[in-house]
Amino acid sequence: MEILIGLLLLIVMLVVGVPVFWTFLGVAIFLVVSLDYDPIFLLPYGYSQLNSPLLLAIPLFIIAGKLIERGGLGDVIVEWTEVLLGRIRGGLGVTTVVACAIFGSISGSALAALSTIGSIMFSKLHRAGYPRGFAAALVANASILGLLIPPSGIMILYAWIANVSVLAAFLSTLLPGIILLVLLSAINLIFMRGRMRRGVSVGAKAGAMGRMGETPVSPQVPERMPFGTQAKAFGAKTVKGIPALVLPVIILGGIYGGVFTTVEAAVVAALYAIPVGLWVYRRLRVFELREVLIEAAGTTGVVMVMAYAMMILSRVFTMENLPTAVGDFLFAISESPVVILIMINVFIIILGMLIDDVSGTLLITPILLPVAVGIGVDPIHFAAILGVNLGMANITPPTAPLLYFGSQLGNAPINEMMKPTLVMIFCAWIPTLIATTYIPELSLWLPQMILDY
Repeated sequence: MEILIGLLLLIVMLVVGVPVFWTFLGVAIFLVVSLDYDPIFLLPYGYSQLNSPLLLAIPLFIIAGKLIERGGLGDVIVEWTEVLLGRIRGGLGVTTVVACAIFGSISGSALAALSTIGSIMFSKLHRAGYPRGFAAALVANASILGLLIPPSGIMILYAWIANVSVLAAFLSTLLPGIILLVLLSAINLIFMRGRMRRGVSVGAKAGAMGRMGETPVSPQVPERMPFGTQAKAFGAKTVKGIPALVLPVIILGGIYGGVFTTVEAAVVAALYAIPVGLWVYRRLRVFELREVLIEAAGTTGVVMVMAYAMMILSRVFTMENLPTAVGDFLFAISESPVVILIMINVFIIILGMLIDDVSGTLLITPILLPVAVGIGVDPIHFAAILGVNLGMANITPPTAPLLYFGSQLGNAPINEMMKPTLVMIFCAWIPTLIATTYIPELSLWLPQMILDY
């Protein structure tokens, strides 16, 4: 009964907007007191769980992401991708999606991808005839590729909690991320080519541009450049972009080539980003290094404190056999693995709509991983299922943090973003989630091939 009350308390506190840390800690204190557990036993347990070298990668990748964000690497990536893809109809939207994926492979952060690529692309998309609502929805959805294309911060946390290979967890979400990239690009091309055929002006339906005092922009067909000119421009942008484009090769190639560990790769990424930002692209200033470290320390502190509270809470859940109780409840409804996976996905989506991806990883993994393993799901396969679900939850109301941030960044009313977002959810996210859930090879093939998992 106490566990049930604790779960209800957890959900209510999340719904009313209590900060996640205080929610986790408050429920943990309630359960410790009501179940008469000895705090002297639980408090050291939480500390011992945090005493993992793997967790050092989190602050280091946070530092690297912030240095990359401020160092101008996003601009270079966008310029290179735009020359490659921007000359086709709707190519600027595809450029946005691909740039988010490349930037995500460097920073490992959806928020960094949204703030960096979005700030560069919103004005370009508007000038090219993209409605503000669609442009903001596209960038918000594409930014989540930063969570799926390795390295990924939530996969580090998942590997730590599940006690699995972090490298295998990284690879598990790569193919789902590529599928999502293709589907988002296809939706963009279909939408923009339809607008160009109809000759619809930006904001014609909602009158949004008139309300904001802007001149409507008609959809534009990109100018055709001679092949030689385009090849020359692409070569020039490639030379300029080499310092930025080589970074994901260094990180991922070094990790999977056995040159350095995940933590060492984070160190290399941070150290590499400093001279590139300072002296190659000259967007980073020396005085900003202190600000980056302060911001990274604050973010890391929040994550670690949440992880500590969640470790205590998950220990209580484990000792009270909550995963077994959840499994028994699901099996009482159906013994079919297909149906149970549907229920697991629905549960993750609903919970992910209330909390952020980091909190979702900390809460969901210890509860549902044993249930998934019990029906034959590999832990690395479950990592991909969790990653895609939490990614989709980032743009699914009521919480939808990336959707609301994209609305502010792109100066787009949230109601104008809802229709294109729903189209992307039903035509890109849900197909990707179904494929990831029911085709285990999508998440297991690369770990098996590269790591002999």
